[in-house]
Amino acid sequence: MRYADERVPLLVIAGKEYGSGSSRDWAAKGTALLGVKAVLAESYERIRRSNLIGLGVLPLQFQPGQTRESLGLTGKEIYTVRGLTGTEAEGLPREVTVIADGPAGTIRFTARVRIDIPTEADYYCHGGILPYALRTLLPS
Repeated sequence: MRYADERVPLLVIAGKEYGSGSSRDWAAKGTALLGVKAVLAESYERIRRSNLIGLGVLPLQFQPGQTRESLGLTGKEIYTVRGLTGTEAEGLPREVTVIADGPAGTIRFTARVRIDIPTEADYYCHGGILPYALRTLLPS
């Protein structure tokens, strides 16, 4: 909770099929409420990926053949995501650069942005599905 109180954006590092199991929507809500801004996984369970986007959490995926282990990531690094410049759906990149600064030095690698369809891009660019719906329904 300290990170949330200090408004430190968090990134979760995950393995294969991130989000498999029951209570997927509540698990994604908990992720967002804890201040997680991005999840970097080897692969995603389809509904969890969609739920993350609906809550304004960026799903990133390691490139094929890469894992946290192969890159030497321990979780003690401070992460920066570069290249996410678009604020409109059509401006979102397909890949970003992830920079991990840690005790062993700096590791740079590319990750896939797993926003797969235009509607998901609209939701993400508005901070999630609820802010998107409110902005769409309310007069400007």
